[in-house]
Amino acid sequence: MTGAADEVAARVVLARVAEPGDGEMGRWLERVGAPRAVEALAGGRCPLRRAEAYLARFARADADADLTRAAALGARAVVPGDPGWPTQLDDLGPTRPILLWTRGPVDLRLSALCSVAIVGSRAATRYGEDVAVDLAAGVASAGWTVVSGGAYGIDAAAHRGALAVDGITIAVLANGIDTVYPRGNDSLLSRVLDAGLLVTELGPGEHPTRSRFLERNRVIAALSRATVVVESARRSGALNTAARAGDLGRLVLAVPGPVTSATSAGSHALLRDQRAALVTGAPDVLELVAPLDAAADRRGSEHESAERLETVRELDRLGPDLKAVHASLGSRRPRDAEDIAIRAGVPAAAVLGLLGELGLRGLAVRVEGGWRVVRQGA
Repeated sequence: MTGAADEVAARVVLARVAEPGDGEMGRWLERVGAPRAVEALAGGRCPLRRAEAYLARFARADADADLTRAAALGARAVVPGDPGWPTQLDDLGPTRPILLWTRGPVDLRLSALCSVAIVGSRAATRYGEDVAVDLAAGVASAGWTVVSGGAYGIDAAAHRGALAVDGITIAVLANGIDTVYPRGNDSLLSRVLDAGLLVTELGPGEHPTRSRFLERNRVIAALSRATVVVESARRSGALNTAARAGDLGRLVLAVPGPVTSATSAGSHALLRDQRAALVTGAPDVLELVAPLDAAADRRGSEHESAERLETVRELDRLGPDLKAVHASLGSRRPRDAEDIAIRAGVPAAAVLGLLGELGLRGLAVRVEGGWRVVRQGA
């Protein structure tokens, strides 16, 4: 197997063969690569300790069926080396995801470049949910993507807060890309899908398990520049996410709660043991993550300036006609309205109004000879 398409197909198969976070499989892939690993399994050869289980799963794996089913949902597979792969996930080493399935209108890599995870208890109090909504709204209003796990409680509140200000939010799931879980969050996750992304390591039809929830947490932690714990009991998935973030050298933040609340006991333990910095609102979070954003921008490792990232985010929010008109603008040579209408496939009578709206948004400018783009988007 050779080529990008074969790499994707091989990883689709291997994601069926191994559970998320399988370091033994990850080390094998680092040595031989995904296509050769699939060839070995097809020949009944596997040098790994769990070979029997891998071979049994391999017999049932069908990359074409998974890719076809995903495509019907508007989902796609993103693999390491793909332009859309968030390279911060490589910090997970051999436990990095074999691939990620994504559904939604925004670019995963660009959205994750400036992202903050907000996590906490499923059995959240009203206090915790209110804090999470306000935090997420403030962070998203400042142009940061809000990452969470799509669960009840604090996760749901974080997604709602980002959506309330038309921000971008990513829900990292512990189930297949075609499955909504929990069912009670169906409406919320549909809104996330419209304005952000659903992301998972698991192929169509896969169901959540306790171990998959725990491994999902490492993706949330690695994807984000900082993890904020709003409410957490002493033993919880949120503390697991915070621990993963700390192990990766990511910033860990925690919100204090009432001293009498068991729901905040885990958050207080993080603060007491100095494993997290105390934050009480979005301004605190933004103050602490701003140097991370600036440092990443100076390194240039992602080849994206902060200005370009904000432009990409704004383009993601445009309607289809505005996107088509923006894509039809030249970056150097201006184009007149008639030319833009033809290129965009938009009625000529509507083009001037759309160009005016792009101008107000700072995405287009009128110059001698027509219109041109101000900043190139994605």
